[in-house]
Amino acid sequence: MSYDLTALAQRARAAERMLALAGSTQKNQALLSAADALEGAADDILTENEKDLSAGRGNGLSDALLDRLALSRARIAAMADGMRSVAALPDPVGLVLEEFDRPNGLHLTKRTVPIGVIAVIYEARPNVTADSAALCLKSGNTVILRGGKEAIHSNLAIASVLRSAIAEAGLSADCVQLIEDTDRATATALMRLNSGVDLLIPRGGAGLIQSVVKNATVPVIETGAGTCQTYVDKDADLAMAVDIVDNAKTSRPSVCNACECVLVHETVAPAFLSALEVRLSAKHVTLRADEKSFTLLHQAEHASEADWGREYNDYILAVRVVSSAAEAIDYIAAHGTGHSECIVTENEQTAEKFLREVDAAAVYVNASTRFTDGGEFGLGAEIGISTQKLHARGPLGLRELTSYKYEIRGKGQVR
Repeated sequence: MSYDLTALAQRARAAERMLALAGSTQKNQALLSAADALEGAADDILTENEKDLSAGRGNGLSDALLDRLALSRARIAAMADGMRSVAALPDPVGLVLEEFDRPNGLHLTKRTVPIGVIAVIYEARPNVTADSAALCLKSGNTVILRGGKEAIHSNLAIASVLRSAIAEAGLSADCVQLIEDTDRATATALMRLNSGVDLLIPRGGAGLIQSVVKNATVPVIETGAGTCQTYVDKDADLAMAVDIVDNAKTSRPSVCNACECVLVHETVAPAFLSALEVRLSAKHVTLRADEKSFTLLHQAEHASEADWGREYNDYILAVRVVSSAAEAIDYIAAHGTGHSECIVTENEQTAEKFLREVDAAAVYVNASTRFTDGGEFGLGAEIGISTQKLHARGPLGLRELTSYKYEIRGKGQVR
């Protein structure tokens, strides 16, 4: 492989040591300058994004992937606002988590520190470039970005703007580096760059995530794949349930927090599915139904075994009738990915049972799974959504991008 990842990682490590000396004011100024620069370069970024979109259409990318890839002035403004939100958050570095004395007189302080060099491998989501850069910079980490070939022109344009703004703020441009080679071998080499990368975060579909998990030798936080379910209980407000499922499925079906399966209690299934079909048919959603729900719908397709636990990222929704909340919870345990799960119910006991027994990063009562997002959780932005339990879970914001160290002060103690 000709691409020199080792040299790139060495630059990232050198920049990390400089970044560790920067205070909150300098980091925040870099973020604010970068946000302004993104909006100022919107025309250039959109021109480069159109190159990617044109290539994507020519290569037969699905509408869902094209939606992930597409930028607009509004989406660029949202990226910039995300950077400003991160700048407004408290600095997560240097916080004292614990402080205590030992009987031998040693004084211990447990303090937050950056992780170091973070690599992010992602697909056709240009906004990830800005979100990852912002969160890593504020948390004192340098970042190596490796986006998909589908978004290479967009990513290059965004990264160039960010690097220039960061340098103008007096920090090293190498705090943010984008790998320009989109060859798969380069991605694999990055996964195994133990000497240069402290943490790897994949963002994308199940295929990308599993490839990283199987091939990486550097530490990985597994993120993203979301087969989110919404369970409509027998005690649900059905109008609310229709609104929630509609939002969770159709507001942006290409993202990982979109609902992929609705489970409905058999006693309310006739009324609920009738209302849901009317709502979703207007938005051209295909319903893939089990045998019980198929008899209650007019234009559904028969679901196959492959539809249970499937992430569609499209205007397709699996539908299944269950006999109880316990059956819904069992289904989620068997088919969920630990991302986001929802119950719609007015029964507090059933809601508490669902919250207690469902094992996922985010568990909702009477709210759309689309809220599983760093910005919506008040984290400013996110670098991914962890579906594992170590070392972080759910939206990965600033605090999740820090580790800690112990500082020990003594007066000559020996062991």
